[in-house]
Amino acid sequence: MSNPESFIQEVTEEVRRDRLYSYFRRYGWIPALIVLAVVGGTAWTEWSKARDAAQAQAFGDSVLDALDLGGAEARQQALSAVPANGAQKAVLALLLASDPTQDRAASLASLEALAADTAQPQSYRDLAVLRRVILAGADLPVADRRAMLEPVAAAGRPFRPLALEQLAYLLVEDGDTAAAISALRALTQDQQAPAGLRGRAGQMIVALGGDTAPAGDAG
Repeated sequence: MSNPESFIQEVTEEVRRDRLYSYFRRYGWIPALIVLAVVGGTAWTEWSKARDAAQAQAFGDSVLDALDLGGAEARQQALSAVPANGAQKAVLALLLASDPTQDRAASLASLEALAADTAQPQSYRDLAVLRRVILAGADLPVADRRAMLEPVAAAGRPFRPLALEQLAYLLVEDGDTAAAISALRALTQDQQAPAGLRGRAGQMIVALGGDTAPAGDAG
């Protein structure tokens, strides 16, 4: 009985082997395609990273070369000629608008356009709003500047402390010294605010005749 059973097992194994080879011949391209896709995807990712790094370095080098130019006109022309895409355009717009030799009206228009550009990161747009408010100064009504700053001062926004500082200065401009001192005092205790900003807030409180100590510490 053992010989027939052995023969049957051998035939069964041969049938299984033939079926497996048939599967490989019919579907073997699938795992090969998967391997090629994985290898190709990895290669594309690495190439994209290297390309982006090279473009970022080229952009940074071009900006630094432009900023090193002595003449204001030459510097502006060089910055305007730097190839840029995406968020790099926002960086260039902010640099050009921050140049004191740049035409003021052009700077304000550039900052307004950047602040309204939803394709740019929110942080750059907020920075454009802050720069525009400071540059425009009293040429913009207090109510307009306050309306522009309040969204930037919302919780979680990256430049919230700077916007709160500007809002406090608007209170001073409005003549509401008590409210301004209170807002500035809160800034001196705000851990999100940089040390320099907290120092400025304290100095402004003193200049306004206030006390930097919180109201609860007066005693």
